[in-house]
Amino acid sequence: MSARDRALGHDDWLRSLPKVELHLHLIGATSPLTVLELARRHPQTRVPTELADLQDFFTFRDFDSFVEVYQAVSGLVTSGEDITVLVDGLARDLSEQGVRYAEVTVTAATQLADGIEPDELSEALDHGRSLASARGVELGWVFDVHGGLGIPVADRTIEWLEGYAPQATVGFGLGGPEVGVPRALFAPHFARARDLGLHSLPHAGETTGPETVWSALRDLDAERIGHGIAAAQDPELLSHLAEERITLEVCPTSNICTGAVAEVEQHPLAALLDAGVPVTLATDDPGMFGTDLITEYRLAERLAGLDAEGVVNLVRQGIEAAFCPEDLRATLIAELDAIPLPGAVDTA
Repeated sequence: MSARDRALGHDDWLRSLPKVELHLHLIGATSPLTVLELARRHPQTRVPTELADLQDFFTFRDFDSFVEVYQAVSGLVTSGEDITVLVDGLARDLSEQGVRYAEVTVTAATQLADGIEPDELSEALDHGRSLASARGVELGWVFDVHGGLGIPVADRTIEWLEGYAPQATVGFGLGGPEVGVPRALFAPHFARARDLGLHSLPHAGETTGPETVWSALRDLDAERIGHGIAAAQDPELLSHLAEERITLEVCPTSNICTGAVAEVEQHPLAALLDAGVPVTLATDDPGMFGTDLITEYRLAERLAGLDAEGVVNLVRQGIEAAFCPEDLRATLIAELDAIPLPGAVDTA
């Protein structure tokens, strides 16, 4: 068997594992072809309408330039129909990757500001979720606040959730820039989200140091951390995350594309795993970063020297960290346990 055939066979095995995806933004997951379609409907925006130009547009100088591009693409989504198209397309892509459950982050305040009515947004997400289920992918929703836009946007997000939260809403998040945006600023909003029964799922420690992760834990009662890679710089924090079983949603390709990690060889995934920190792999914004979950697992194998058992453990940690129905969790674990490990795995 050639090296290429072995690699293809390994990809098939990775695809067969019943995976979850817990850090995934609806807008950023949109495929380039769908972005082009939306951009051509809205030519007055600055989003390119030709594929080559769009690929250049998706080349990010740093994290701030990524945020600017993300907001520009988000501005193309102006109707409930657009939302449903995005969700159904995402579910198709997830199904092809062997993803069975995903928690998808939606920045509701942005879509509301772009003209989608409050009830229209909720109904479109419910409809998209039913289409995803028909494709074999169950979805949960996480609604986040773009921290750089401040308190008024957070207020509007919580008010919308209090009146219009769609079915399967599981979490409340905080995204956007970390520099100059203290996590504690949004503590009242996270408290209101907890009153609604939602889980605390903020980003922290992506482009700042471990102190931001500590703040997310102490000020926001974070139950999982988006990214959290700066934890590798703080042994006490690593021990705390490992002991409390607080999962980090790690997105290696995203970290490279946004400049959060300068070089792929410097990514701290191995250090996190060696410290016993629970990790789940995710793609973050795969449409913009040109990745998918199979690619992230292959990259994790290389970065952390994982064998097949190590890969299965990563999949299991994701399933255990998901805020999915318990019967679905039990089903996924049983299916994972039933899949035999391959023989020698070539990860080169």
